[in-house]
Amino acid sequence: MARITLALTAVAVLTTSAFAQHAQPYGGLQLRPVKALSNEQIADLRAGRGMGLALAADLNGYPGPLHVIELAAPLALTDAQRERAQALFSAMKAETVPLGEALIAAETDLDRQFAARTITPASLSAATDAIGAAQGRLRAAHLKYHLAMLEALTPEQIKRYAELRGYAAAAPTGHTPGMHHRMK
Repeated sequence: MARITLALTAVAVLTTSAFAQHAQPYGGLQLRPVKALSNEQIADLRAGRGMGLALAADLNGYPGPLHVIELAAPLALTDAQRERAQALFSAMKAETVPLGEALIAAETDLDRQFAARTITPASLSAATDAIGAAQGRLRAAHLKYHLAMLEALTPEQIKRYAELRGYAAAAPTGHTPGMHHRMK
């Protein structure tokens, strides 16, 4: 009888725990300053980090400036290439930090309207349009620096970059003439 009681207790505890996890998947998130953004996301946006926004470029053979800088030695970058990568990275941060702040502000506005119970269909549409536009501008900014970085590297360096990043199979096998300029 003790075994049955123990087994039933274990099943009850597991069922209750599983139900609690399933029934409350967002428990605790209501305490965040901006409900739709984690503290890590806010920090990333404020620092101008990519947050995966440029995966379409990176995974298709368009290296990112930061990763090129990090891989400078194995890529055998020239001094001019290092300077170009650093200049692109600095420009990217200068552009993306304010865009990240704009996205945080747009998400904060939407959150504030819901919290104050002042949201209307029209303000909802305006707020989500603002968020979408901010996300689009931020993503475009990150992507354009990958595009610019491609111009500074040789096809061999681009291939090596893909190998070093672990996705060589995704790298393009060839480039069309004029696709990029080689820096010497």
